[in-house]
Amino acid sequence: MNPDREVFVNKLQRLEELLAALLRYGSWSASAVIGLGFALALIGPHLPGRNPAIVPHRIATMGIALFILLPMLRVLLMLLVFISERDFRFACIAASVLAIILLGVVVGRAAA
Repeated sequence: MNPDREVFVNKLQRLEELLAALLRYGSWSASAVIGLGFALALIGPHLPGRNPAIVPHRIATMGIALFILLPMLRVLLMLLVFISERDFRFACIAASVLAIILLGVVVGRAAA
């Protein structure tokens, strides 16, 4: 195998492993937060001395927000990897995608 191709394959494999880990642990974390919110909702007012600041619906909503943030974090991770590898063409593409996503978030918040 060509040495340049071998380096490319190793970098690609490293990126895929990072992305897979981000999505795996992010999905598990978001699921755990949603599960915690549902568990607190099931327990409800039966807990003595429960702190009213902890609202189960808000905790479950945070888990859903984590699921929504995962694709944005994926693009951000790709951007950082491309910059560290000095692959500025792909870094510009990732930065453009991230800018479009953030613009959509800003416009969506302004319209709401």
